[in-house]
Amino acid sequence: MCGIAGHFSAKPLPENTPDILDGQLETIIHRGPDGKGQYVLRDKGVALGHTRLAINDLEGGCQPLHAVDDRFILTSNGEFYDFKQHRSTLMAEGDRFITKSDSEIAIGLYRKFGLDFTEHLRGEFAFALYDQQEDELIMVRDRFGVRPLFYWVSPDKSTIVYGSEAKSLLAHPDVPAKLDPKAALHQLMQTIAPGMSAFENVVSLAPGHFLRIRKKDGRLDIHCERYWDFEFPLESERPSKVDEQEHIEKVRDELIRAIVLRLEADVPVGCYLSGGIDSCCILGLATGAMQSPTRAYTISFDDDSYDEAPIAKEMAESMNADQEVIHLKAEDLYGENYVKTVWHAERTFYNTLGVAKNLMSKRVWDSGYRCVITGEGADELFAGYPALKRDMFLHGLSHEPDSVRAEYQAALEKTNRLFKGAILAENQRHHPAWEKLCGFTPSWIQPWMDTLDLARPLLSDELQKELKDYDPIDEIASRIDGTMLAGRHPLDIAQYTWSKCQLEGQILNWGGDRVDMANSMESRPAFLDHHLAAAAVAVPPSLRIKGNIEKYVLREAVRGVLPDVLYRREKFAFMAPPAHTDENKMRKVEELISEYLTDSKVESAGVCSPEKVNQFLKEYREDTDSTSLVRKDTLLNHLLTLHILNDQFCSG
Repeated sequence: MCGIAGHFSAKPLPENTPDILDGQLETIIHRGPDGKGQYVLRDKGVALGHTRLAINDLEGGCQPLHAVDDRFILTSNGEFYDFKQHRSTLMAEGDRFITKSDSEIAIGLYRKFGLDFTEHLRGEFAFALYDQQEDELIMVRDRFGVRPLFYWVSPDKSTIVYGSEAKSLLAHPDVPAKLDPKAALHQLMQTIAPGMSAFENVVSLAPGHFLRIRKKDGRLDIHCERYWDFEFPLESERPSKVDEQEHIEKVRDELIRAIVLRLEADVPVGCYLSGGIDSCCILGLATGAMQSPTRAYTISFDDDSYDEAPIAKEMAESMNADQEVIHLKAEDLYGENYVKTVWHAERTFYNTLGVAKNLMSKRVWDSGYRCVITGEGADELFAGYPALKRDMFLHGLSHEPDSVRAEYQAALEKTNRLFKGAILAENQRHHPAWEKLCGFTPSWIQPWMDTLDLARPLLSDELQKELKDYDPIDEIASRIDGTMLAGRHPLDIAQYTWSKCQLEGQILNWGGDRVDMANSMESRPAFLDHHLAAAAVAVPPSLRIKGNIEKYVLREAVRGVLPDVLYRREKFAFMAPPAHTDENKMRKVEELISEYLTDSKVESAGVCSPEKVNQFLKEYREDTDSTSLVRKDTLLNHLLTLHILNDQFCSG
């Protein structure tokens, strides 16, 4: 795991380019505290930078990496699995390697396959590869967007600046640090449109895509291409007969393979452990693969309604794991830790779970571990979220009697009542763009439509005029490829759209890479292995959600390593307790409000009206309705974090 940053230009670079590049790298030194490296050819317009976190080839894997013949230069963030097999094959064919690093296989595979080399890359990665012979730059991001990669193109199209985090772009003197007004509205409602960042003209490279950047007539020719997608089969092409056991065994085999590959490292590998089946089965299968107790890290909240530590403890004991529980209270989740998490996430968040995970990753690092396997992605692959379940009941069970569907929905609403207002909307919402795209409005976006109704009126008069005709819900829909939805089952559609928006923009951001790498700690989400994903999309919807049981096929695949309470447990959203649930949290939130939502700071950011924000805060303090407070807690977090972002990156 590492950080990359750099720039590529059709014009010669200035003399101080090494200093500029070093400034970019300093902003992401947390991603790679073990070393910095540069490759600069000013006359060619090339500047590639790297910060290193040593996981494999601890002594010899420093980057940038050079091909034996010096044609290719590589800077890479992440991990390539199966690298030993690829190295052996390439060497048998006459290729040679300089290091023992997994990253170097990208050079060999590119030399052999050209741009088709993406088919052979397995893992979580974002990298830049410069071809000296062709004088072109290739930038690639992994299939699900586990590793971040941002870029900015100069107005004259002559230069591209890129980096693992947006802050490394903003450190370049040519890149303006300004909040994007449209992105600000998106963040207040929760859901950023795919490809959008918090900052104006700073773009997130789409997962499963690469950029090919060449020079032509003093400008850059930038070609973006998709090389992979989370593709569900057409309903008409699914087999009429279902072999349940075959799917169970295929999922089990691919999951075990994904976990075993992610245990490959020259440093110890631990596990994150919550009370859900995702991380618990990771721990169980990893323990079996290592044939020894595994180090496990668990978050414990000071609210029994949100705390999963007791169930996680039962799992840890059943596997004889070496478990460490991180106990978190109000003073941990707010204040300085809250502000630091915003700096690392570079976007707003609706809940302090990201702060909690930031603190957990720090504890992992402090305990001597640099790498953990995590459970992110299981809900995306096997339909675990309540919103996906609701869509299955509403739109995917037309063959079931209305009474059965109503029974399922009633049970879903009851078990998720704690999260009503944030995870599930209390009333059905519809939007014409989504109805046209999907045939229905996915349940996952509906609570954020409710939040948008609260957020838009808070905008300043100037921004109200500027965004008068802008519909963020329509914008999100416009960035989804409708050809990947046509002819698919409603559950497939719900899973695909969620994964394109919430997975990358939220779960893998302030819930994943950004808060893990804040403490130089590499997380490896085994479920987001594309071979496992291929097995998952082949599973019929009726086995992903069977009756009222979500993630059915996964439960059956890992039943042998789960305690009975976990095997039978319904999906429970993993969230930190909202501020309104605790007087101590409310006091800490008020401290943040008094610092970051003052009239002068709100006015300076230029997004919201100070008067309207004050009125919202008054209504929030007086509210006593639990569902309304959950939604207002969400918006309050977004308001705070948006203005903290402005304070950190744009105000000076």
